[in-house]
Amino acid sequence: MPATAFPAPVLASQAAFRALMDAFARPGTVEPLTPAAAAPSPLSTTAAAVALAMLDYETPVWLDAALAQPPQVADWIRLHAGARVTSDPRQAAFAFIADPDHAPAFDDFSLGTPQYPDRSATLVLQVEGFGTGQRLLLSGPGIADVQSFSAQPLPPDFQTRIAANRALFPRGVDVILVSPNAVAALPRSVASARG
Repeated sequence: MPATAFPAPVLASQAAFRALMDAFARPGTVEPLTPAAAAPSPLSTTAAAVALAMLDYETPVWLDAALAQPPQVADWIRLHAGARVTSDPRQAAFAFIADPDHAPAFDDFSLGTPQYPDRSATLVLQVEGFGTGQRLLLSGPGIADVQSFSAQPLPPDFQTRIAANRALFPRGVDVILVSPNAVAALPRSVASARG
């Protein structure tokens, strides 16, 4: 029998889900996230925690080249989350990206439709940390005035991507960023300016 991915699977999965919901409720804030145990490299243990909290057998998942190359990552996701891995980013409900510098364009993924905006993708980007790197000034629902946010690494044109994504609202992708011990979310409702 395989080892569990969380030490106390039910409680840890609930805590990860709560951290993600808190991050989405307050875009640009950094929430602590308990890592999952024994995720295969280069999948970070916090990205693995997101996978365990958000994926199930009905969730198609896309992996960037860094994560798709070693077969252990896709095998781990299938075993622990029951999710199906797809090679087509447009078919993915979630995309996991270990190399944010070279992340595909947002419109490579499903952006939803005016009738079904919920059919868009959520992108999970693994970052080294928060508080350094590109600085964005965020505004929108869940942000009292303006929220300063930074993380690294990010795609060089990340601010432009977020602004273009916001222009599509209610369509567009949602973005989750995970560092080694924390998570932040930038839902499609967030507007950004360079800080």
